[in-house]
Amino acid sequence: MCLLPLMPLPPPERLTPAAWARLPKPPRPGRPRLWLARVEDLRGAAARLADPVLDSGERARAAALHRAADRDGYRVAHVCLRMLLGAYLGVEPSDVPLVRRPCPVCGGPHGRPDVPGAPLCFSLSRTAGLCLLAFADTAVGADIERLPAADVVSALTATLHPREAAELAACPPEGRPAAFARVWTRKEAYLKGLGTGLGRDLHLDHLGASAAGPRRLPGWAVGDVAVGEGCAAAVAVAEP
Repeated sequence: MCLLPLMPLPPPERLTPAAWARLPKPPRPGRPRLWLARVEDLRGAAARLADPVLDSGERARAAALHRAADRDGYRVAHVCLRMLLGAYLGVEPSDVPLVRRPCPVCGGPHGRPDVPGAPLCFSLSRTAGLCLLAFADTAVGADIERLPAADVVSALTATLHPREAAELAACPPEGRPAAFARVWTRKEAYLKGLGTGLGRDLHLDHLGASAAGPRRLPGWAVGDVAVGEGCAAAVAVAEP
């Protein structure tokens, strides 16, 4: 069975308003294009573009967020997504018809995001102050997370694959937050690529905590992404 080599991935390109003005390079077969958006850099531009670019549902979801930092992060993430999709597809960002595919687990309308008929797959993830976007020619999932507190690691380790839990238990306490973040971002990127998200049992898939890289999974390539101190990120891409 073919297992794609996708470790390590290059650092993502940093998004700026100037980057929106030029046509982004398309993803190569089996190699995603990655973009990192810093909320502090794009907060003002995203606020100005939110009304003309986002659809009514996106504007409502942003307005429903109570914290200003959460509203800013949401607007930056979704304005960036629409600006890049519009550039890739040659349409106005506001005209990109974003939908959700059916969930593979329950059939509900919360599977992978999609643009019907477009030969492009994409994934978006955000954490405090940062957004990671991935574009590929096959199914793709991305995840970015701040390193968790020790009590979060303790509470969630039992939800992981038994081998991952054992790997975390073997880590020195000061290294567990980074190791847990590696496991979690790899797993969530893979599950987002599948379209199940956290609806799939976290015990089922062993991606590992090693700093050397994730374990390979049949039909998928999962790689870590360098996004700076205090964070972990990963991207999963389906075999063509």
